[in-house]
Order: sequence, then structure tokens, then C-alpha cells
Amino acid sequence: MESIVNAFYQEKPNATVVGERVSFGTSGHRGRATERTFNASHIFAITQAVVDYRLEAGYKGPLFLGFDTHALSRPAWECALQVLAANKVPVFVEKDHGFTATPLISHAILQHNLPQGQAAPGTALADGLIITPSHNPPEDGGIKYNPYHGGPADTDATGWIELRANAYLLRQLEDVPLVSVEEAIAHAQEYDYTAHYVSQLGSVVDIAAIQKANLRLGADPMGGTALPVWQAVASHYHLNLDVVNTAVDAEFAFMPPDHDGKIRMDCSSSAAMANLLTIKDRFDIAFGNDPDADRHGIVDASGLMNPNHFLAVCIDYLMTHRPEWAAELKVGKTLVSSSMIDRVVASHQRELYEVPVGFKWFVDGLHEGWLAFGGEESAGASLLTRDGKAWSTDKDGIVLCLLAAEIMAVTGKTPSEYYRTLTERFGEPFYKRVDTACSPEEKAAFKNLSAESVIEKTLAGDAITAVLVAAPGNGAAIGGIKVTTDSGWFAARPSGTESLYKVYAESFKGEQHLDELIENAKALLAGVLKE
Repeated sequence: MESIVNAFYQEKPNATVVGERVSFGTSGHRGRATERTFNASHIFAITQAVVDYRLEAGYKGPLFLGFDTHALSRPAWECALQVLAANKVPVFVEKDHGFTATPLISHAILQHNLPQGQAAPGTALADGLIITPSHNPPEDGGIKYNPYHGGPADTDATGWIELRANAYLLRQLEDVPLVSVEEAIAHAQEYDYTAHYVSQLGSVVDIAAIQKANLRLGADPMGGTALPVWQAVASHYHLNLDVVNTAVDAEFAFMPPDHDGKIRMDCSSSAAMANLLTIKDRFDIAFGNDPDADRHGIVDASGLMNPNHFLAVCIDYLMTHRPEWAAELKVGKTLVSSSMIDRVVASHQRELYEVPVGFKWFVDGLHEGWLAFGGEESAGASLLTRDGKAWSTDKDGIVLCLLAAEIMAVTGKTPSEYYRTLTERFGEPFYKRVDTACSPEEKAAFKNLSAESVIEKTLAGDAITAVLVAAPGNGAAIGGIKVTTDSGWFAARPSGTESLYKVYAESFKGEQHLDELIENAKALLAGVLKE
């Protein structure tokens, strides 16, 4: 990793080259030092742009700064601190300058801001920067911005920051002030994120029920920021919890290769979770987290649970075990998550809030307290406290793992067993995602699709009930198309980085029907993308 860290400092991006500019995707700016897409220059420019954004927005409170265990994260943290200290921005960092999980940053921002209510501009609002490429390979780097609401910034904010940061890069950072690393670290104030977060977990999860059941729990931080959190949870609450891997290694050498042979800390992948799966029988329930702990992987006697299945279980359980939650609270899902969730939500007479891909769409609802739960297909979710208040407005892998333990403690069923009861009630869905190569022209054609683009009346033998290019929950463009029937659906959207589009599909009629549905979807798309 030494060569990668050296490249982080030595390689200089050329801001006139599109691929080397700052570019905020769904989870911040990510890249690689050796490709000049994640270098010290990017961090200096992004951090100064965030300082400017704070000034424009009237933020005068602290900035909560965290980093994960990837090799480039600590160097990027130091670079961000150099800019923040030079601008005299108050900064809170983890005690002893340790790494910090994403949900802990979100929770800290909310703890600071929510007592003020909807504070007016000019008050001491806090925000945060989190340096992480999430579950990406060891050589990657990433940085994301969470404003006053504690969740991922929306496109208005990230677009503003991106433009400003690239302007600094074009001027070769000549107007970005810096102090030395030593001065920067001295400027930062230490904050015990872990203690603050762990001590309040009982407000969002029924810890007493988990303690009473004395379940055998296993936790694999996968070399990431969840390590000190799980250690503190075990100690603070005296749980029968074994942290099965305490290694922290920037190369993540202990990780089994993912399905494609790459090292990727994806806790929703059975290949990446192989270490925990081999010892699953030692535990009643076990779980893993990605390096910044915003995702969850749930393992019980049946193996690694499908993220869609677990979301459905969580929602059904929460609707009957949170008596203080108001009846009008909505339940959030992304439009490529399982329709099992739709059926579960309808059975509880709740309103479904269906949004495009990306956790940012749940932030306002969680922050303002009208969305009980928000979950996405890629194993990320968060929820309100037991008395209906905001807990975290970013994905919280720790709490979702503890919720799995609560579900088993209270119901006596593993999450997989619980899911089987849902399939008995609502039918069994079969779900798949496939990638299909497409030309630049076809990728561009997705932007012009409308409900009228689809002239077919049936899909895989069933009548089409809806053609969507905007999400039903918030009316936001989905960047693609979704076609539904009473027994299945498909959604398609182009990749942001590769020459392909992704097709998500689900059938309640079986695997053969699912395959037919996907083939029909490809044929339909081949027609509408060429028109």
C-alpha cells in the first residue's frame, strides 16, 4: 500500500481532464490515487469547497470528521484537517484520533442539531465529512459530505461543492489555505463518538430483550470501523457477543475474494462473508459490516440472508413492536427493492414511500420524523428511535444487526425463519439483477424515456399495471424505467461508470417466470432505446 499512499501525495490531477475532476456520485467522490481520481489535491479542493458551502449556508457549529480503515483514508483525513484548521472551522474527531463509523457521524450531527429544532441560518449548526469508499477494494478512496440533517447531501449541495472544488483544482489550489499536519491535529477537538453512540442504543433497539434472551452473537467488522463499536457494545451491555475478527489491515489480506476475484468488503456477498459463514454454527445469529459500518450482513443457521428478505422482516416486525410509533408514519423502500415489502406494508395499512435508488431520498423523512424506516436493496437502512425520533439519517449497519438480534430474542425465530412465515402469507418472490452491454447512445436514450415509450400491454404473460419513469413516493426521476404487473416487475437504469445498463427483476410465479420476465425486459428495452 506504500506506493498507493505515495501516489496520493505525488500524483496531481489535471482538472481539464473530465475523468480527473471532482465528481460526486450517489455516495460522494470516489477514486484511486494511481489514476489521479483520488489525491491530496482532490481532498484539499473538496474540503475548501465544503468550508465555502458552510459559510454560504450559515453553519457556525462544529464539523464532525471521520475516516475508515482504507489505506488512503487516514492521509485524506489529515489533508482535510489541514484545510479546516487553516479556515478556523471547529472540528470534532474521534478520541485518540481513531477511525469512525458513518452512522456515528450521522448520530453525532443529529445530537448536536436536533435540540435546536429547525434552527435558522446563522445558528451553530453542525455538519460532517466522512472519508470512506465504503465496501470498495483496499486501493480505493472516498469522501462524502453530510450537512445539518446528518444524512448524505442532496444533489443541489453536492453539485455546488463539486463546481467549487473543480474551480480550485483549475487554479491549482493557489487560494486554498493550509496549515501543517501537526497544527491541524492540534486544532481538532476529540469527541468520544463510540461512547455517545453506544450508550444510547437502547433508545432505538430493545437491548433488554437481547440481554434477557442471552443469545450467542457473533460480529465480524471485516477490518472496519465497526470493531471498537462492537467491542463497546459487548462490554457496555454485557452481551454474549464474540467479535470474531479484530484485525485492522489496510490491505484487508484476511478477506476472501468476492465473486469476481477482487477484494471487496461487501457484507451482502456470501463470497466476501465466507469467514463468518464457516463458523456460523457457533452462534444463534451473527452479522458483518462493511468498513464504514453503514451496511449490514445477517447470518443465521440458514446462511447469509438476502438483504431484500431481511428488509421485509424488519418492516413486518417493527410495525407490530413499536407501539409508540404513530399510525401515519410511512415506510420507505427503493424502487428496485423487493415487492414483498409492498405486500408487508399494505398488510399493516401503512403508506409505502417508494423512491429512486440512493439513501439520500430517505433523509428528510427520517430527519423530520414522518418516515419510520428507510431501506435499500444493497443492505443499507435506518429507522426512528422507539419513541419516534430521528436516530441516524445515514445508513446504520450496527443498529440493523442489533435489530436482527432483537427480532430473534422477542419472536424466538431467526430472521430466515421469520421470512418463511412472510412467504407463506404473501407468496415467494424470486429476484435477480443482470447487466447488459449498451452503447453511449443507448445510455443517453434512458433520459428520454416516458410512460408512453412502452406500447406493450403485457409483460411475461401478465397485463402491465404501471410504467414508471418517476418514483411514486416523491416524484423524483428514477434515471431509467420500471414496468410492473400483479405478479412481477422489472426496472432498468444505466450504469454511471460502465458501458452497460442494469436490469432488476422480480417474479412471484417462480424462477422460470423470472427468466422470462428478464428476457421480455431486454427485448422491450432493445426497442425503446433505439427509437
